[in-house]
Amino acid sequence: MGKYFGTDGFRGEVNRVLTSMHAYQIGRFLGWYYASPLSGAPEGHKPRLVIGKDTRLSSYMFEYSIVAGLTASGADAYMLHVTTTPSVSFVTARDDFDCGIMISASHNPFYDNGIKLVNSAGEKMDDQTIRLIEAYIDGDYATLGLNGDLPLATGERLGRIVDYSAGRNRYIGYLISLASRSFKGKKVGLDCANGSAWSIAKAVFDALGAKTYVINADPDGLNINKNAGSTHMEGLKKFVVENELDVGFAYDGDADRCLAVDERGNEINGDHILYIFAHNARVTGTLTGKVVATVMSNMGLFKALDELGVGYETTKVGDRYVYENMVQNGHMIGGEQSGHIILRKYATTGDGILTSIMLMEAMIEGKTTLSKLAEPMQMYPQVLVNLRVTDKDAVMDHPDVKAAVASAEASLPGSGRVLLRPSGTEPLIRVMSEASTEQACQDAVDAICAVIRENGLCE
Repeated sequence: MGKYFGTDGFRGEVNRVLTSMHAYQIGRFLGWYYASPLSGAPEGHKPRLVIGKDTRLSSYMFEYSIVAGLTASGADAYMLHVTTTPSVSFVTARDDFDCGIMISASHNPFYDNGIKLVNSAGEKMDDQTIRLIEAYIDGDYATLGLNGDLPLATGERLGRIVDYSAGRNRYIGYLISLASRSFKGKKVGLDCANGSAWSIAKAVFDALGAKTYVINADPDGLNINKNAGSTHMEGLKKFVVENELDVGFAYDGDADRCLAVDERGNEINGDHILYIFAHNARVTGTLTGKVVATVMSNMGLFKALDELGVGYETTKVGDRYVYENMVQNGHMIGGEQSGHIILRKYATTGDGILTSIMLMEAMIEGKTTLSKLAEPMQMYPQVLVNLRVTDKDAVMDHPDVKAAVASAEASLPGSGRVLLRPSGTEPLIRVMSEASTEQACQDAVDAICAVIRENGLCE
């Protein structure tokens, strides 16, 4: 992680951590960079960048700031308006843009926002380019090979702004084309988190023939993720049961993740989804490589994959690490328990709406319910606590904390484990324990959290 950019972009509280000046500077840099030899651009190249945003109140402010920077540096800015993160990746790659920009803080509350960048292939931006952006933000022009600030475009070299809602519509058409079967006769609930999915998900499911029921699809700039979406599943569970739906899908603010609810109202998390996709690929003979999960995935997933005869690998937490492993090793299915699911045959990033389409495909192909598909994967008891801290590195390096983790893990029965890790996007330390009983998990987590608090490391 860099000084400003974490595992999923530059994210933080609006006008405290992330400001409109930061957005302008990022636009200025990218508009210059993609016309410069540093990026490998040919002489005279006119950069084209595509921009999407979620429904936060501040997204407009950041959008206009980025566009001002891009056009001032001589780049053309193509506007997708409110759309999903995976749609930006799709459009960037399919329509030959130099770079894609998504303005979103994903599952965070409305008062946070973020700037995510993807390269011309629709993949997360490489670390070297991120370091150059950060150098520019800090005024380190020497690292860029400059004696002063970036040159401003003048005259006919100024950038243009282009309405590109057609790109979003092309993405919707792509999603619809991926379904090999009609969803006619299926009653589907969608929780759009008052975020990016509100203008896309229902259109896709309606086009595929489902009888679609939607909640949390009335964004007002302030209610994104508020008691809604994949981080607050209670409403969708109740909605599915009360309306006797076949299935429910919950997205986060920018719709790059999806969790599900089966017909009984039970939550189906990302580990269940990875198992379902692996099982379906194994049965149909289309499985390529292994399943890639993270260290946060439940032991129940690995046990179920072992019984299925499917190999797996684990990475650090973060969908970028999952994707990098998949590309390097030729794997096609990967993701996180939180619902970032990557199906590399179809996308370069987690895509919540794509995930829900493929779950529907598995249900229809197997002529069964979501509960039956998920049943073989039994979750081990798991407790996760998020602590707000003043310095994540100080917590991870503290000798008393390290000793508490070792002691807690030694106390767990059987194959239990403890995981302590810093969030890549928030000032949080995540303390997780997994064991054969809920109480053992809770005791282990409580012991570690107590040591962190006693040492004055929490906010």
